[in-house]
Amino acid sequence: LIDYDMSCQRGYFMDNIMEEFDVKDPNTMLSVPNDGKTIGEVMFRGNTIMMGYLKTLEKTHTVFQGGWFHTGDLAVRHQDGSLQLKDRTLDHILNNGESVSTLDIEAVLSSHPKVLEVAVVGMPMNDIPNEDEVPCAFVKLRNGLDATEEEIICFCKERLPSQMIPRLVIFGDLAITSTGKVQKFVLREIAKLRLQRDQ
Repeated sequence: LIDYDMSCQRGYFMDNIMEEFDVKDPNTMLSVPNDGKTIGEVMFRGNTIMMGYLKTLEKTHTVFQGGWFHTGDLAVRHQDGSLQLKDRTLDHILNNGESVSTLDIEAVLSSHPKVLEVAVVGMPMNDIPNEDEVPCAFVKLRNGLDATEEEIICFCKERLPSQMIPRLVIFGDLAITSTGKVQKFVLREIAKLRLQRDQ
């Protein structure tokens, strides 16, 4: 996330283009309530959706479970019908049974005056009971500015619930592709190695 708070943006789907669209709980396949809080997966179905992936039956079966195309985008719906994207299924963090949006954490960290770029990934903490993953923040500071891990964590504590506070902050350049996309799978591996080193 680079100087842009996507978690605060809302949008509407054009019903005349998408035949069927919904935000569903992928486990129950029930629509999530329009409460702006309950996270579900964005799904489509209809004649405008592809039939599947060429020569990849397993992947096709996975993304079309329940007869709907699973986009991998996690979102909430508001009472006015608007959609607010929260995360990607591969990026969200399951902490103590709760789904934690990395986009929401990144939005808060991006508001820190010393932060230029930030990415948040889930980090396994096997030694902590009842927790699957905890947030790990990768932070690139603005030129000429310094910050400590404690400063960044305290900033988050003032603005986020406990399950969304990063347990580890790693400073430096983010791993990105040639097109500027953050490689979160690389950052997850770095977080694992750092955790193993510190234990």
